[in-house]
Amino acid sequence: MGTVDPIARRLAVPVLVSALLVGVAGCGGAAEPGVVSPSPTASASEAPSGGTAPADGADPSDGGVTAEAEVVAQELPVPWGIAPLPGERFLVTMRDDASLAVVHPSGDVHPLEESDGVREVADQTVPNGEGGLLGVAVDPEDTGPMFTVYLYRTGAEDNAVLRAELDLDGMTLRDVTTILDGIPSASNHNGGRIAFGPDGYLYVATGDAGDPANAQDPDSLGGKILRITPDGEPAPGNPDPGSPVWSLGHRNVQGLGWDASGRMFASEFGQSALDELNVIEPGGNYGWPDVEGPGDQEGFVDPVAWWPTSEASPSGIAVTDDAVYLAALRGERLWRVPLLGTAEEVEAGESPGFGEPQALLAGEFGRLRAVQAGPDGELYVLTGNTDGRGEPATEDGRVVDDRLLRVTVAAAE
Repeated sequence: MGTVDPIARRLAVPVLVSALLVGVAGCGGAAEPGVVSPSPTASASEAPSGGTAPADGADPSDGGVTAEAEVVAQELPVPWGIAPLPGERFLVTMRDDASLAVVHPSGDVHPLEESDGVREVADQTVPNGEGGLLGVAVDPEDTGPMFTVYLYRTGAEDNAVLRAELDLDGMTLRDVTTILDGIPSASNHNGGRIAFGPDGYLYVATGDAGDPANAQDPDSLGGKILRITPDGEPAPGNPDPGSPVWSLGHRNVQGLGWDASGRMFASEFGQSALDELNVIEPGGNYGWPDVEGPGDQEGFVDPVAWWPTSEASPSGIAVTDDAVYLAALRGERLWRVPLLGTAEEVEAGESPGFGEPQALLAGEFGRLRAVQAGPDGELYVLTGNTDGRGEPATEDGRVVDDRLLRVTVAAAE
Protein backbone atom coordinates (compact mmCIF):
# COMPACT_ATOMS: atom_id res chain seq x y z
CA MET A 1 0.00 0.00 0.00
CA GLY A 2 1.50 3.30 -1.06
CA THR A 3 1.14 6.75 0.40
CA VAL A 4 0.78 10.04 -1.40
CA ASP A 5 4.09 11.72 -1.92
CA PRO A 6 4.02 15.30 -0.68
CA ILE A 7 4.23 18.02 -3.29
CA ALA A 8 6.08 21.06 -2.10
CA ARG A 9 4.55 24.50 -2.27
CA ARG A 10 5.01 25.95 -5.77
CA LEU A 11 5.18 29.67 -6.34
CA ALA A 12 3.67 31.09 -9.48
CA VAL A 13 6.28 31.71 -12.12
CA PRO A 14 5.22 34.56 -14.38
CA VAL A 15 6.31 33.57 -17.86
CA LEU A 16 4.41 35.43 -20.54
CA VAL A 17 4.51 33.93 -23.98
CA SER A 18 2.94 35.58 -26.98
CA ALA A 19 1.75 32.80 -29.26
CA LEU A 20 0.62 33.84 -32.69
CA LEU A 21 -1.64 31.29 -34.28
CA VAL A 22 0.08 28.86 -36.61
CA GLY A 23 -1.43 28.17 -40.02
CA VAL A 24 -2.68 24.68 -40.71
CA ALA A 25 -0.03 22.77 -42.63
CA GLY A 26 -1.38 20.00 -44.82
CA CYS A 27 0.49 16.77 -45.37
CA GLY A 28 -1.12 15.86 -48.66
CA GLY A 29 -3.80 13.32 -49.48
CA ALA A 30 -6.19 12.09 -46.85
CA ALA A 31 -3.88 13.10 -44.00
CA GLU A 32 -4.56 16.82 -44.39
CA PRO A 33 -6.36 18.60 -41.55
CA GLY A 34 -9.84 19.78 -42.31
CA VAL A 35 -13.22 20.80 -40.98
CA VAL A 36 -16.74 20.28 -42.25
CA SER A 37 -20.17 21.57 -41.38
CA PRO A 38 -22.30 19.02 -39.50
CA SER A 39 -25.39 20.01 -41.46
CA PRO A 40 -27.53 17.15 -42.79
CA THR A 41 -26.42 17.83 -46.39
CA ALA A 42 -22.67 18.16 -45.78
CA SER A 43 -20.27 15.25 -46.01
CA ALA A 44 -16.53 14.85 -45.71
CA SER A 45 -16.19 14.40 -49.45
CA GLU A 46 -17.88 17.79 -50.06
CA ALA A 47 -15.47 19.73 -47.86
CA PRO A 48 -12.27 21.16 -49.32
CA SER A 49 -9.24 19.29 -48.01
CA GLY A 50 -7.41 21.24 -45.34
CA GLY A 51 -9.99 24.00 -45.17
CA THR A 52 -13.49 25.01 -44.18
CA ALA A 53 -16.61 23.86 -45.97
CA PRO A 54 -17.92 26.90 -47.87
CA ALA A 55 -21.15 28.34 -46.55
CA ASP A 56 -23.04 31.58 -46.89
CA GLY A 57 -22.52 33.90 -43.95
CA ALA A 58 -19.06 32.62 -43.02
CA ASP A 59 -16.79 35.26 -41.55
CA PRO A 60 -13.34 34.79 -43.16
CA SER A 61 -11.70 36.83 -40.40
CA ASP A 62 -13.02 34.60 -37.60
CA GLY A 63 -10.37 32.86 -35.55
CA GLY A 64 -7.58 35.42 -35.78
CA VAL A 65 -6.35 35.25 -32.20
CA THR A 66 -3.26 35.51 -30.06
CA ALA A 67 -2.59 33.75 -26.77
CA GLU A 68 -0.54 34.63 -23.71
CA ALA A 69 0.42 31.89 -21.25
CA GLU A 70 1.48 32.33 -17.63
CA VAL A 71 2.86 29.50 -15.52
CA VAL A 72 0.68 29.19 -12.42
CA ALA A 73 2.16 26.06 -10.82
CA GLN A 74 4.92 23.63 -11.67
CA GLU A 75 6.68 20.40 -10.67
CA LEU A 76 3.42 18.45 -10.86
CA PRO A 77 4.22 14.71 -11.26
CA VAL A 78 2.37 13.35 -14.32
CA PRO A 79 -0.86 15.37 -13.91
CA TRP A 80 -3.81 14.04 -15.91
CA GLY A 81 -7.26 15.21 -14.80
CA ILE A 82 -8.44 18.66 -13.73
CA ALA A 83 -11.77 19.81 -12.26
CA PRO A 84 -12.76 23.29 -11.04
CA LEU A 85 -13.45 24.11 -7.40
CA PRO A 86 -14.74 27.38 -5.89
CA GLY A 87 -12.27 30.20 -5.47
CA GLU A 88 -10.58 29.57 -8.85
CA ARG A 89 -9.01 26.43 -7.42
CA PHE A 90 -8.61 23.12 -9.23
CA LEU A 91 -8.57 19.50 -8.15
CA VAL A 92 -5.83 17.71 -10.12
CA THR A 93 -5.09 13.99 -10.39
CA MET A 94 -1.56 12.61 -10.69
CA ARG A 95 -1.62 9.54 -12.92
CA ASP A 96 1.34 7.50 -11.67
CA ASP A 97 1.27 8.51 -7.99
CA ALA A 98 -2.49 7.88 -7.81
CA SER A 99 -2.65 11.10 -5.78
CA LEU A 100 -4.72 14.29 -5.81
CA ALA A 101 -3.88 17.90 -5.08
CA VAL A 102 -5.68 21.21 -4.89
CA VAL A 103 -3.97 23.91 -6.94
CA HIS A 104 -4.63 27.53 -5.97
CA PRO A 105 -4.55 30.52 -8.35
CA SER A 106 -1.54 31.81 -6.36
CA GLY A 107 0.43 28.75 -7.46
CA ASP A 108 0.22 26.95 -4.12
CA VAL A 109 -0.20 23.19 -4.51
CA HIS A 110 -1.76 21.32 -1.58
CA PRO A 111 -1.82 17.50 -1.76
CA LEU A 112 -4.77 15.82 -0.08
CA GLU A 113 -3.85 14.69 3.41
CA GLU A 114 -3.18 11.04 4.20
CA SER A 115 -6.63 9.60 4.95
CA ASP A 116 -8.65 6.42 4.53
CA GLY A 117 -10.07 7.63 1.22
CA VAL A 118 -6.73 8.71 -0.21
CA ARG A 119 -5.18 5.37 0.76
CA GLU A 120 -8.09 3.42 -0.73
CA VAL A 121 -7.82 5.25 -4.08
CA ALA A 122 -4.06 4.59 -4.14
CA ASP A 123 -4.61 0.92 -3.24
CA GLN A 124 -7.15 0.43 -6.02
CA THR A 125 -5.05 2.15 -8.68
CA VAL A 126 -2.44 0.15 -10.60
CA PRO A 127 -0.51 2.51 -12.91
CA ASN A 128 0.44 0.76 -16.14
CA GLY A 129 1.65 2.65 -19.19
CA GLU A 130 -1.12 5.13 -19.99
CA GLY A 131 -3.25 3.82 -17.12
CA GLY A 132 -3.42 5.08 -13.55
CA LEU A 133 -5.48 7.72 -11.78
CA LEU A 134 -6.98 9.58 -14.71
CA GLY A 135 -10.12 11.68 -14.94
CA VAL A 136 -11.82 13.67 -12.18
CA ALA A 137 -15.18 15.44 -11.95
CA VAL A 138 -16.82 17.38 -9.13
CA ASP A 139 -20.58 17.44 -8.65
CA PRO A 140 -21.53 20.87 -10.07
CA GLU A 141 -24.33 21.27 -7.52
CA ASP A 142 -21.95 21.19 -4.54
CA THR A 143 -20.76 24.47 -3.03
CA GLY A 144 -18.56 23.14 -0.22
CA PRO A 145 -16.83 22.57 2.00
CA MET A 146 -17.94 18.98 1.26
CA PHE A 147 -17.87 17.91 -2.38
CA THR A 148 -18.82 14.70 -4.12
CA VAL A 149 -16.01 13.83 -6.52
CA TYR A 150 -15.76 11.17 -9.20
CA LEU A 151 -12.52 9.51 -10.28
CA TYR A 152 -11.54 7.23 -13.17
CA ARG A 153 -8.84 4.75 -12.23
CA THR A 154 -7.02 1.83 -13.81
CA GLY A 155 -6.93 -1.20 -11.52
CA ALA A 156 -5.41 -4.66 -11.64
CA GLU A 157 -8.22 -6.03 -13.83
CA ASP A 158 -10.23 -3.13 -15.24
CA ASN A 159 -10.92 0.57 -15.37
CA ALA A 160 -13.57 1.86 -12.99
CA VAL A 161 -15.36 5.01 -11.88
CA LEU A 162 -15.17 5.79 -8.16
CA ARG A 163 -17.23 8.20 -6.06
CA ALA A 164 -15.86 9.81 -2.91
CA GLU A 165 -16.46 12.71 -0.54
CA LEU A 166 -13.89 15.50 -0.49
CA ASP A 167 -13.61 17.57 2.69
CA LEU A 168 -11.99 20.73 1.37
CA ASP A 169 -11.53 22.18 4.85
CA GLY A 170 -9.67 19.11 6.11
CA MET A 171 -8.16 18.30 2.70
CA THR A 172 -9.18 14.65 3.07
CA LEU A 173 -11.06 12.06 1.05
CA ARG A 174 -13.52 9.54 2.48
CA ASP A 175 -16.38 7.15 1.65
CA VAL A 176 -14.85 5.79 -1.57
CA THR A 177 -17.35 3.70 -3.53
CA THR A 178 -17.00 1.98 -6.90
CA ILE A 179 -20.05 2.95 -8.97
CA LEU A 180 -19.06 1.47 -12.35
CA ASP A 181 -16.46 -1.18 -13.12
CA GLY A 182 -15.72 -3.71 -15.84
CA ILE A 183 -14.35 -1.13 -18.29
CA PRO A 184 -11.59 -2.86 -20.31
CA SER A 185 -8.06 -1.78 -19.38
CA ALA A 186 -4.61 -2.17 -20.89
CA SER A 187 -1.27 -0.38 -20.97
CA ASN A 188 -2.80 2.00 -23.52
CA HIS A 189 -6.16 3.19 -24.87
CA ASN A 190 -7.83 3.52 -21.47
CA GLY A 191 -9.83 6.66 -22.25
CA GLY A 192 -10.35 8.19 -18.82
CA ARG A 193 -12.04 11.59 -19.09
CA ILE A 194 -15.23 12.04 -17.04
CA ALA A 195 -17.50 15.07 -16.95
CA PHE A 196 -20.98 16.15 -15.93
CA GLY A 197 -23.17 17.13 -18.84
CA PRO A 198 -25.72 19.96 -18.79
CA ASP A 199 -28.38 17.31 -18.11
CA GLY A 200 -26.80 16.50 -14.73
CA TYR A 201 -25.60 13.02 -15.70
CA LEU A 202 -22.03 11.78 -15.70
CA TYR A 203 -20.33 11.02 -19.02
CA VAL A 204 -17.41 8.59 -19.13
CA ALA A 205 -14.92 8.33 -22.02
CA THR A 206 -13.38 4.91 -22.54
CA GLY A 207 -10.84 3.41 -24.94
CA ASP A 208 -10.73 0.14 -26.83
CA ALA A 209 -7.95 -1.12 -24.49
CA GLY A 210 -5.87 -2.19 -27.49
CA ASP A 211 -8.62 -4.45 -28.85
CA PRO A 212 -10.39 -2.64 -31.72
CA ALA A 213 -13.27 -5.12 -31.65
CA ASN A 214 -14.38 -3.66 -28.30
CA ALA A 215 -15.41 -0.43 -30.01
CA GLN A 216 -18.16 -2.11 -32.07
CA ASP A 217 -19.22 -4.65 -29.43
CA PRO A 218 -22.41 -3.34 -27.77
CA ASP A 219 -21.78 -5.57 -24.76
CA SER A 220 -18.31 -4.13 -24.10
CA LEU A 221 -17.80 -0.86 -22.20
CA GLY A 222 -14.57 -0.27 -24.15
CA GLY A 223 -14.39 2.17 -27.07
CA LYS A 224 -17.50 4.02 -25.93
CA ILE A 225 -18.84 7.16 -24.33
CA LEU A 226 -21.00 6.13 -21.37
CA ARG A 227 -23.80 8.11 -19.70
CA ILE A 228 -24.63 7.18 -16.13
CA THR A 229 -26.40 8.48 -13.05
CA PRO A 230 -24.34 9.63 -10.03
CA ASP A 231 -24.94 6.12 -8.64
CA GLY A 232 -23.47 4.44 -11.73
CA GLU A 233 -26.73 3.22 -13.29
CA PRO A 234 -27.59 3.72 -16.98
CA ALA A 235 -29.02 7.22 -17.24
CA PRO A 236 -32.66 7.72 -18.29
CA GLY A 237 -32.95 8.39 -22.01
CA ASN A 238 -29.96 6.29 -23.08
CA PRO A 239 -30.33 4.66 -26.53
CA ASP A 240 -30.59 1.25 -24.83
CA PRO A 241 -32.42 1.75 -21.51
CA GLY A 242 -30.49 -1.08 -19.86
CA SER A 243 -27.06 0.01 -21.03
CA PRO A 244 -24.77 2.91 -20.04
CA VAL A 245 -23.58 3.23 -23.68
CA TRP A 246 -24.27 6.66 -25.18
CA SER A 247 -22.12 6.31 -28.33
CA LEU A 248 -19.80 3.67 -29.77
CA GLY A 249 -17.11 3.09 -32.39
CA HIS A 250 -14.41 5.06 -30.54
CA ARG A 251 -10.71 4.24 -30.40
CA ASN A 252 -9.59 6.34 -27.43
CA VAL A 253 -11.63 9.31 -26.25
CA GLN A 254 -9.93 11.65 -23.75
CA GLY A 255 -11.84 14.90 -24.12
CA LEU A 256 -15.49 15.78 -23.40
CA GLY A 257 -17.32 19.11 -23.48
CA TRP A 258 -20.57 20.93 -24.33
CA ASP A 259 -21.40 24.28 -25.87
CA ALA A 260 -24.08 26.66 -24.65
CA SER A 261 -26.72 25.01 -26.84
CA GLY A 262 -26.02 21.60 -25.27
CA ARG A 263 -24.13 20.22 -28.26
CA MET A 264 -21.63 17.59 -27.08
CA PHE A 265 -18.03 17.36 -28.33
CA ALA A 266 -15.37 14.68 -27.90
CA SER A 267 -11.73 14.41 -28.97
CA GLU A 268 -10.38 11.11 -30.19
CA PHE A 269 -6.94 9.66 -30.87
CA GLY A 270 -6.49 8.18 -34.32
CA GLN A 271 -4.13 5.28 -34.94
CA SER A 272 -1.69 6.39 -37.61
CA ALA A 273 -3.58 8.72 -39.92
CA LEU A 274 -6.09 11.15 -38.41
CA ASP A 275 -7.15 12.42 -34.99
CA GLU A 276 -10.70 13.68 -34.61
CA LEU A 277 -13.05 16.21 -33.06
CA ASN A 278 -16.57 14.78 -33.06
CA VAL A 279 -20.04 16.08 -32.32
CA ILE A 280 -21.59 13.29 -30.25
CA GLU A 281 -25.07 12.07 -31.06
CA PRO A 282 -26.90 9.58 -28.80
CA GLY A 283 -26.52 6.14 -30.32
CA GLY A 284 -24.02 7.43 -32.88
CA ASN A 285 -21.39 5.06 -34.28
CA TYR A 286 -18.08 6.84 -34.92
CA GLY A 287 -16.59 4.15 -37.10
CA TRP A 288 -13.54 2.71 -35.36
CA PRO A 289 -11.93 0.39 -36.41
CA ASP A 290 -13.55 0.55 -39.86
CA VAL A 291 -12.99 4.27 -40.36
CA GLU A 292 -10.31 6.66 -39.13
CA GLY A 293 -11.11 10.30 -39.81
CA PRO A 294 -13.82 11.23 -42.35
CA GLY A 295 -15.06 8.21 -44.31
CA ASP A 296 -18.45 9.30 -45.63
CA GLN A 297 -19.80 5.80 -44.97
CA GLU A 298 -23.43 5.04 -44.24
CA GLY A 299 -24.02 4.19 -40.60
CA PHE A 300 -20.97 6.07 -39.29
CA VAL A 301 -20.76 9.65 -38.03
CA ASP A 302 -17.89 11.66 -39.53
CA PRO A 303 -15.77 14.03 -37.44
CA VAL A 304 -16.27 17.78 -37.77
CA ALA A 305 -12.52 18.43 -37.68
CA TRP A 306 -9.44 16.24 -38.07
CA TRP A 307 -5.65 16.39 -38.03
CA PRO A 308 -2.65 14.20 -38.85
CA THR A 309 -1.65 12.38 -35.67
CA SER A 310 1.74 14.12 -35.75
CA GLU A 311 -0.01 17.49 -35.37
CA ALA A 312 -2.48 16.62 -32.64
CA SER A 313 -2.97 13.47 -30.52
CA PRO A 314 -5.69 15.39 -28.66
CA SER A 315 -6.40 14.71 -25.00
CA GLY A 316 -8.60 17.05 -22.94
CA ILE A 317 -10.86 19.70 -24.45
CA ALA A 318 -12.64 22.85 -23.30
CA VAL A 319 -15.66 24.43 -24.99
CA THR A 320 -16.21 28.17 -24.69
CA ASP A 321 -18.72 30.53 -26.28
CA ASP A 322 -16.46 31.03 -29.29
CA ALA A 323 -14.48 27.83 -29.85
CA VAL A 324 -13.50 24.29 -28.94
CA TYR A 325 -9.94 24.05 -27.59
CA LEU A 326 -8.02 20.76 -27.75
CA ALA A 327 -4.85 20.02 -25.78
CA ALA A 328 -2.48 18.22 -28.15
CA LEU A 329 0.15 15.81 -26.84
CA ARG A 330 2.26 14.75 -29.79
CA GLY A 331 1.35 17.96 -31.63
CA GLU A 332 2.57 20.08 -28.68
CA ARG A 333 0.05 22.84 -29.26
CA LEU A 334 -3.40 24.05 -28.28
CA TRP A 335 -5.79 23.66 -31.19
CA ARG A 336 -8.68 26.08 -31.54
CA VAL A 337 -11.73 25.22 -33.65
CA PRO A 338 -13.98 28.30 -33.96
CA LEU A 339 -17.70 27.81 -33.35
CA LEU A 340 -19.67 29.60 -36.05
CA GLY A 341 -23.23 29.28 -34.85
CA THR A 342 -25.34 26.94 -32.76
CA ALA A 343 -26.55 23.49 -33.75
CA GLU A 344 -29.97 24.98 -34.57
CA GLU A 345 -28.43 27.65 -36.82
CA VAL A 346 -26.35 25.05 -38.62
CA GLU A 347 -29.37 22.82 -39.21
CA ALA A 348 -31.32 25.78 -40.57
CA GLY A 349 -28.52 26.60 -42.99
CA GLU A 350 -27.80 29.91 -41.25
CA SER A 351 -24.24 29.07 -40.21
CA PRO A 352 -21.32 26.93 -41.44
CA GLY A 353 -20.83 25.46 -37.98
CA PHE A 354 -17.05 25.51 -37.60
CA GLY A 355 -14.13 27.63 -38.70
CA GLU A 356 -10.71 26.45 -39.80
CA PRO A 357 -8.62 24.97 -36.96
CA GLN A 358 -5.81 27.16 -35.67
CA ALA A 359 -2.83 26.27 -33.50
CA LEU A 360 -1.78 28.23 -30.41
CA LEU A 361 1.27 27.86 -28.14
CA ALA A 362 2.90 25.65 -30.77
CA GLY A 363 6.03 24.12 -29.29
CA GLU A 364 6.15 26.57 -26.39
CA PHE A 365 5.39 24.19 -23.51
CA GLY A 366 5.73 20.73 -25.03
CA ARG A 367 2.97 18.15 -24.69
CA LEU A 368 -0.41 19.46 -23.51
CA ARG A 369 -2.62 17.04 -21.57
CA ALA A 370 -5.77 18.87 -20.48
CA VAL A 371 -7.54 22.21 -20.85
CA GLN A 372 -10.21 23.69 -18.59
CA ALA A 373 -12.23 26.88 -19.09
CA GLY A 374 -11.76 29.37 -16.26
CA PRO A 375 -14.39 31.59 -14.62
CA ASP A 376 -13.25 34.79 -16.31
CA GLY A 377 -12.83 33.55 -19.86
CA GLU A 378 -9.25 32.37 -19.54
CA LEU A 379 -8.11 28.79 -20.11
CA TYR A 380 -6.13 26.59 -17.73
CA VAL A 381 -3.87 24.04 -19.43
CA LEU A 382 -1.98 21.09 -17.93
CA THR A 383 1.21 20.05 -19.68
CA GLY A 384 2.15 16.38 -20.10
CA ASN A 385 5.92 16.17 -20.35
CA THR A 386 6.69 13.87 -17.40
CA ASP A 387 4.54 10.98 -18.68
CA GLY A 388 7.51 9.15 -20.20
CA ARG A 389 6.96 10.45 -23.72
CA GLY A 390 7.94 14.08 -23.37
CA GLU A 391 11.05 16.11 -22.66
CA PRO A 392 10.55 17.82 -19.27
CA ALA A 393 11.67 21.44 -19.10
CA THR A 394 14.45 22.39 -16.71
CA GLU A 395 15.60 25.59 -15.05
CA ASP A 396 19.05 25.82 -13.48
CA GLY A 397 19.40 22.06 -13.81
CA ARG A 398 16.10 21.38 -12.05
CA VAL A 399 13.06 19.78 -13.70
CA VAL A 400 10.13 22.21 -13.55
CA ASP A 401 7.54 20.22 -15.49
CA ASP A 402 4.74 19.47 -15.37
CA ARG A 403 2.96 22.79 -15.22
CA LEU A 404 -0.44 24.39 -14.93
CA LEU A 405 -0.72 27.33 -17.33
CA ARG A 406 -3.17 30.21 -17.35
CA VAL A 407 -3.85 31.11 -21.00
CA THR A 408 -5.53 34.30 -22.18
CA VAL A 409 -6.85 34.31 -25.74
CA ALA A 410 -7.63 37.60 -27.46
CA ALA A 411 -8.64 38.63 -30.97
CA ALA A 412 -5.68 39.51 -33.16
CA GLU A 413 -5.43 43.14 -34.14
